[in-house]
Amino acid sequence: MTSPSERRSQRKVRSGVVVSDKMDKTIVVEVTRTVIHPVYKKYVRRRKRFMVHDEENRCRIGDEVMIVETRPLSRQKNWRVRKVLREAPMRGGAT
Repeated sequence: MTSPSERRSQRKVRSGVVVSDKMDKTIVVEVTRTVIHPVYKKYVRRRKRFMVHDEENRCRIGDEVMIVETRPLSRQKNWRVRKVLREAPMRGGAT
């Protein structure tokens, strides 16, 4: 039998860019990966969007984040933010 800490280390981890932060405690992260096309042998970019739980509402659009798989939190949400890798540059003018 595996211990809980060993199972925790088997969780999927992805990194991507926040594309939406309009919801409360939820962000949308787009993960991009490159794969070789089976016929043409060219690199093709594949992207997938994940609904991610952000407990503190700290992520903003453009942030690069690391996400980790977790138990289902809602119908579409079973990932959560592990850490913010890079914050987006401040946008907007003088306030």
